[in-house]
Amino acid sequence: MTKNAHIVRPTFARAMADWQADLKQRGFSPDCTWLFDENLVFEQDAAAPGGYRLGYQVEFTPPPSGCERISYEYFADFPSPLVFYRLGSGNGKSLCMMLCDEWFASRDDRDGFTWQKESLIGHYPGKNQEIDEVTDVDRWKKRMLKNRPLHDLDFCMPLRAVHEVLAHGRVLTTYEHYALRFLNAWRRIIP
Repeated sequence: MTKNAHIVRPTFARAMADWQADLKQRGFSPDCTWLFDENLVFEQDAAAPGGYRLGYQVEFTPPPSGCERISYEYFADFPSPLVFYRLGSGNGKSLCMMLCDEWFASRDDRDGFTWQKESLIGHYPGKNQEIDEVTDVDRWKKRMLKNRPLHDLDFCMPLRAVHEVLAHGRVLTTYEHYALRFLNAWRRIIP
């Protein structure tokens, strides 16, 4: 995705107010637990649709306070559809993510998406289902990281990027990631 400012997005506060109002109108909790890639737990399950089941965890990689604002402001700069996505419920709250990619351009109300066309922001309130919270570290470590089917959730922001914005004011480039790994390796060799 390339950044482009030709789409006018509402402020984060306005976008959140719209999302929470939509959730409340549909009978879901407007209180959100925000999830990122590291919080998702895909597990193989032959009995489940698609051969996997989806859970979440916020114990081992907890998102920092204000992470939803960082995700929104980062994705708002891209000329692709931005989606407020609800997975289900967990511990009395709506489990939500922000997703952004052209992948969502063809989605409509038949798929459960509603759109604000002028801002290219979509809402996907999801189903009324309880999502299993994974609190066992071994189960989390054994989650599917590779060879899982492509899913809407693959277009979320990684938590690592949120931490980079907090530490550096922006998401680091590939070169910067390489340089940091090199420096850390060098520090271990030369005390």
